[in-house]
Amino acid sequence: MIRINNLHKSFVGNKVLRGVNLEIKEGETITIIGGSGCGKSVLLKHIVGLLKPEIGEIEIDGQEITRLGMEELAEVQKKFGMLFQGAALFDSLTVGENISFGLRMLTDLDEKEIKRRVSEKLPLVGLEGIEQLMPAELSGGMKKRVALARAIAMNPKYILYDEPSTGIDPIMADVINNLILDLQKKLKITSIVVTHDMVSAYKVSDRIAMLYQGRIEEIGTPEEIKETKNSVVRQFITGSSEGPIKMKLKE
Repeated sequence: MIRINNLHKSFVGNKVLRGVNLEIKEGETITIIGGSGCGKSVLLKHIVGLLKPEIGEIEIDGQEITRLGMEELAEVQKKFGMLFQGAALFDSLTVGENISFGLRMLTDLDEKEIKRRVSEKLPLVGLEGIEQLMPAELSGGMKKRVALARAIAMNPKYILYDEPSTGIDPIMADVINNLILDLQKKLKITSIVVTHDMVSAYKVSDRIAMLYQGRIEEIGTPEEIKETKNSVVRQFITGSSEGPIKMKLKE
């Protein structure tokens, strides 16, 4: 599992994380919701070791990672795949080269095995036989799915999804939601999804956690979150302009 304890992070005096506590269970899909700029992506970057906190600890499978050296941290990072918000494909590389990029950089696999991995992962995301296409030839939804194939190419234990439905239409967003569910079942992966899209959150999640004012405001199953009495969470999930979040912004 992943355990986050009392995590604090500031940028130029702006306190983004103010004591985040969260446990992520092995094999679950947990979704982190919250308003724009609340620190969701910052939290993801801490989990994968791209940022270091000022205070707090992060344990990955029992190993505390915030004080690891670069080589030790690199070994932990191999457990993770990440779907970035904008897909983040390399424009100058083919689909196959994008998917195999991490395999070539981080493993000693031979070319035959790398090509096998690419051919194996593309069908898992609903794509096949497009290895030679360039990113410019792909639709937004296809780019997301290629990026997801790249995220699972290393056979990770954990996948981090940063706003997976952003920039695509509602139908393709549902395709991505179904892929998240399908991969979790087929590959037994632990998934951490960051989104403000409640349709996606309700569909893919075993649990939902809301990040507000730098802390976890509430955590529960989708059903528990839908029925919450917490006025902050209720305002967010219903998309109301009236409530405590707006009052805080006025202060």
